[in-house]
Amino acid sequence: MTRWHPLTPTDDAFLDSAPIRTVKVLEVPVSVERLWEALTADDALVGWGAGVTKMQWLGPKPRGVGTVREVTLGGVLTVREQFYRWDEGKRKSFFVAASTAPGIRRFAEDYVVESTATGSRLTWKVSVEPSHLGGLIAPVGAPVLAIMIGTMVTGLRKHLAQEVVQ
Repeated sequence: MTRWHPLTPTDDAFLDSAPIRTVKVLEVPVSVERLWEALTADDALVGWGAGVTKMQWLGPKPRGVGTVREVTLGGVLTVREQFYRWDEGKRKSFFVAASTAPGIRRFAEDYVVESTATGSRLTWKVSVEPSHLGGLIAPVGAPVLAIMIGTMVTGLRKHLAQEVVQ
């Protein structure tokens, strides 16, 4: 049986005040609707997220505030995400409610999708606060997080580019 470690819920203030944060911006030549679809698909993250080995939405469509999904990284760590914002086609934000591994006190992500003259833009913000157990990683946490999210942004860019070419 999976042992879950609860995390502390967060809000928008945490997104800008967490001790470990990264922001990545992706501009792509696809519509806002297509970018949003890639971010909310049933196979979102697994299809383009490096290291994401499983993802499942818990509950029916339509998705919105209160929606929960579970994401497994590397086949060893699963997090349960709860969405506290869902502005269809524009913005979604979640906090991690629980993890199968200790070490994190709070974790949140915010995705903002906007139209541009040549397509669309994603601004992806990730914020983390380690627990006492994870405090040892804090000095290297921001650079490692930036690399991880940067790799996922690259994967999303390639995923969307394949569709443009076809």
